[in-house]
Amino acid sequence: MEKRIQIDVIEPEAYKAIFALENYLQKSNLSNTHKELIKIRASQINSCAFCIDMHTKDALKYGETQQRLFLLNAWKETDLFTEEEKTLLQITEEITLIHQQGLSDETYKKAIKIFDENYLSQIIIAVITINTWNRIAISTNKPIEN
Repeated sequence: MEKRIQIDVIEPEAYKAIFALENYLQKSNLSNTHKELIKIRASQINSCAFCIDMHTKDALKYGETQQRLFLLNAWKETDLFTEEEKTLLQITEEITLIHQQGLSDETYKKAIKIFDENYLSQIIIAVITINTWNRIAISTNKPIEN
């Protein structure tokens, strides 16, 4: 891939602002599993190789199984994910693909029964944040680190 600008170098203040969201999420109540499922699934939808690579490695470090990672893009077709995780993944898909319908009333109502308002808010912020990172990495051809 052709080398492009490095926003973190050229506009460090903008990068710091996005990292503030990331730091917030690190202190949130979201489990590591939930954070990584959100990050990987959104990155799969957006075809962000850099983020898929980073977050699958992180998920494995946190104890995620290879089988669940291999099947994540087919989560609706397996019983390997809990009802809570399936709802989280549905939220991730609907917000990532916001141009289709956004977060549907059906998904929202299901989510608010499973998660409290704070946790659901944190899920939404996590989805928005990874989508921001995906757009930066894709727009700048961020290379995968070996």
